[in-house]
Formats: sequence, C-alpha cells, structure tokens
Amino acid sequence: MIISPSSADRGEAGAAAGQGEAPWPSPARGWTAVAIFCVAAILSYTDRQILSLLVDPIRADLKITDTQIGLLQGVAFALVYSVAGLPFGRLADLVARRTVILSGVVIWSLGTLLCGLSDSFWMMFAGRFVVGIGEAALAPAAVSMIGDLFAPRRRGLATGTFMMGMVVGGGAAIAIGGVILTVAATGAFAGLPLLGGLAPWRIALVLLSLSGAPMLVMLSLVREPERRGADGSGAAISGSAFGQLRRYRKSLAPLVLGCALMSVGDFALVAWAPSLLSRNYGMAPGQIGAWLGIILAVTGVAGAVGGGFLSDWFAQRRGPSARASLAVGLAVIAAPWSLVWATGAPWSLLALISLWSLFSSMTAIAGVAAVQEIVPNTLRGLSISLIAFGNIMMGLGVGTTAAGVLADKVFGDPHALGQALTLCVTPAALGAVLCFFLAARARRRTGVEA
Repeated sequence: MIISPSSADRGEAGAAAGQGEAPWPSPARGWTAVAIFCVAAILSYTDRQILSLLVDPIRADLKITDTQIGLLQGVAFALVYSVAGLPFGRLADLVARRTVILSGVVIWSLGTLLCGLSDSFWMMFAGRFVVGIGEAALAPAAVSMIGDLFAPRRRGLATGTFMMGMVVGGGAAIAIGGVILTVAATGAFAGLPLLGGLAPWRIALVLLSLSGAPMLVMLSLVREPERRGADGSGAAISGSAFGQLRRYRKSLAPLVLGCALMSVGDFALVAWAPSLLSRNYGMAPGQIGAWLGIILAVTGVAGAVGGGFLSDWFAQRRGPSARASLAVGLAVIAAPWSLVWATGAPWSLLALISLWSLFSSMTAIAGVAAVQEIVPNTLRGLSISLIAFGNIMMGLGVGTTAAGVLADKVFGDPHALGQALTLCVTPAALGAVLCFFLAARARRRTGVEA
C-alpha cells in the first residue's frame, strides 16, 4: 500500500522548509521504520516474557525454587532495565539512534543465549541481567527517531503503533514458546548442530537468541533521520526538570503510582498463569501457549485502542479532568478479575485473565493520557519515563517475585499459585483504585495546575 502525502503534510513540509529545516521524510520511509521498530518490540518482549512458559522445566533442570524463578523473571531483569533506560535515553540524544538500537539487539540476544545455555541459577541470573541492559536501549531511541520521522500531527499514531508491538509481544512470547516446546518435544531438532542435545526449554531460548540476526538486517534498512531540535525534544534531562514536576505532584504522583500498581497484576498474571494452568489443571504447554497467547494479544490491543477512544470521548464531553476519573472507573471494573483464587477450572481462569487484561490495558491508557494533559510539553517525556520506571520496578520487580515468595513461604505448596496470585494482585488493584481516585480529586479541585 502506497501512502501519499495529504495537503496538510505538504503544508507542514513547506513550513519546515521555510524555517530552514529539511522537508519531513516521506510517509513510506516513516512507516517502514515504524513497522521494523514494531517487530523489534515484539522480539524484545518475547525474549523478556518467554520465561513465564518455561518455569517448570527450568525449575526442574536447574533445581531451583519458585522464589528464585520469581527473581529471574522480576528483579534480575527489572532492576537493570529500569535503571539502564535513563542513560540509554541520554545516549540516544548524543549518538546515532540506529546504532543504539542495533547495539541493544546484539546485547539482549547474547543475554538470551546465555540463559539458554545456563547450568545454574546465577548463570541464568546474569543472562537475564544482560537481557535487561539490551532491551532498555530500544524504546528511548525508537521513540526519538519517530519524532524526527513524522510531523507533530502524525507522531501519536506512529508512536502508538510502535508501542502496540510491546502489547503483542507479551502474548507472542507464550504463543511462540508453546509452539517451539511442542515441536522440540517431538525430536524435530535432534539432528541439528547446537540444538540437538538441548532440552526443549533451552532450544526455545537459543532459537530466540538467533532471531536477533535477521532483526539486525531489518534494522540496517532504517536510515537515521535528521534531528529536529527546534521544539526542544532533544534537550537533556536536567535536575531542574525533576524540580518542576513537584508543581504537579498532587495529580502526577498518584497517577504514576496507580499505573505501577496495576502493572503488578499484569506482570504477575503473565508470569505465573502458565504454571498455574499446568500444575493445577494439567494443560500442555502448546495448549497454554495457544490460548493464553491469543487472549493476551487480543485483549491487549483491544484495551489499548478502546482505552484511548474512551479517554478522548470522556475528555471531549467532560473536560480534561475526566481522563483521571475514567481511570478510576476502569480500575474498579478490573479489580474483581484479579480474584484468581476463586477459579475452579482452566477455562474460567482464562476468562478471568482475559477480562483483567482488557480493563487493565484500558486503565493504563487512560492514566497515561491523563499524565500527558497534566504536565507541560517540556516535561512529558520525563513523566512518561517515570511511569515506565514505576511499572517495571513495581510490576516486574515486585509482582512476579512476590507471587513466587507467597507460594513458597506462606503456603508452602507449588499448587497454591492461585492463592498467591490473589494475595499479590488484588491488594495492588485496590491500591490503584485509591491512587486514581486521589488523582481525579486533585484534578477536579485544582485543574490544570494540579
């Protein structure tokens, strides 16, 4: 499909030329780059989340506990990813951003390979640490490039399309992993070098690491766009910027915390649902991967689109503060679907997870949209990075780890994952409702200056 520039696009290109800047890149060039970034995001999230489908075979082969599995899925990745994102964001302002992304793909692919060849908990911990470093490079560099590939009126859709890859990636990890495990179990890789003598879970990780090679080829097709610094988008984050955010803390702080608490459920359910379906209901990895992968992909995309539509609809009819109020309502609807303990059959568990994923995704979009309206343009990037930091530290770092610790230390039973997930996710969801309520109240009382 060939996309031709509209009259508005031509007007923006002319305005850029009139200000001494080069014309905006063609739509074909911009959307080709976005498509490649989207594929990179899918691969990135697949490498990140596939461990959730490999929990039991890894646990058996390496002789580790659920607590250690939780650390591998959570702290080992989350700690370095959340911290490394800030320097990588700064690096993307100083050097060619394509180089930053290419370096990230190489690093996370090597980390995934190390995980696949690990013979101990600490070796796999190191591999996950490396994966976290590499994946932290993608988002800041890709979003920066998108800002120079598209005129302002086009950036939202382009950025959203890139972020959609992250939504799809969580489900793709389970779907792809399920297929690989099923095929590996038939002995299909027995005669191949490097893969022949490996356990199925190791084959899945090694194959994912090798997929980084074609990804590098695709990314090499993306040309670095000219930087456009007139709008200040390339400005470095300074200490004063954090000080400026204090002006908006009454609304901003609870929104950031609310999003982080909702992410506890997102990460914990994705990380532990496959093990719950396998241990308690005897579902095969291929069946789990197919059903759960489809559910997470469909509900994630529907939630992102639906949440954005509802957020705009409410804001147009009830004013800007309605976005935070919408987040309250959506979080209230999502909270009951965190009661994993109440399910007694695999299909009821899958239905519960699908409803949580749908409304949690919608809540997140409403929360992010509210943040974008609260802070001025010069602070939006920093504000969104704070949301990402909170989501990773709370969701991936605490959510996935806490569920494993509760199963091990509180219940002492590997089949008590349902109870552990409920005690982990439900209080977090209720805390999110309270946070969004406080943010909405602050917005109503003080408006834009909250």
